[in-house]
Amino acid sequence: MNPTDLAQEAIGPPTAHGFSFLELFLQAHIVVQLVMVGLVIASIWSWAIVIEKFFAFRKARAESDRFEHMFWSGQSLDELYSALSRTKPITTAALFVAAMREWKRSVEGNIRAMGGIQLRVEKVMDVTISREMERLDRRLLFLATVGAIAPFVGLFGTVWGIMTSFQAIAVSKNTNLAVVAPGIAEALFATALGLLAAIPAVIFYNKFSADSAQISQRLESFADEFSAIVSRQIDVRS
Repeated sequence: MNPTDLAQEAIGPPTAHGFSFLELFLQAHIVVQLVMVGLVIASIWSWAIVIEKFFAFRKARAESDRFEHMFWSGQSLDELYSALSRTKPITTAALFVAAMREWKRSVEGNIRAMGGIQLRVEKVMDVTISREMERLDRRLLFLATVGAIAPFVGLFGTVWGIMTSFQAIAVSKNTNLAVVAPGIAEALFATALGLLAAIPAVIFYNKFSADSAQISQRLESFADEFSAIVSRQIDVRS
């Protein structure tokens, strides 16, 4: 029999190795399997954060629009404060409630130094803005981390898969594609999982960062406007 045929029989038919995702995972080296599992978990967690943040930012924008419509509609600020203080306001409404609470405490406490009231109200608004932005930005760092390191983790799996291929070649002393292909397939699969985890994480991190900056600017603008209102009230009472 032809030596090539004997070698082919020893290796087995080309279809001996499966190339479905599950078969690639099961045939992979334990190190590559750990890389794949880690990347899949990171991808799933990233998508969970993306979905949660999508609704969180949409709610923040909607609540800000609703509050600003009520605020500038001419409604009494005391009535608006009473209505909002019974709920759990967020973003601009939370900023207004915190500022009004400090204003009322200071005025009802008969504090004579009216200039100090404005400083306290502004400080309270600064703290509230920081708290609201911290709430919105929570877990975004995970998206940035996945976007930064997932390709390198996938590359590690790629390198390990190629090493496996070379080891298979050394053991079999055969460069036939059937010997090399499984390790190469594992390597490429790990790379694909790394990119699958990283690309959406980077895209949505950039999107949510832009949304966060927009909301932060909106809060800062309202804080400046409310500070001007407080200043006018102080002048009236002086």
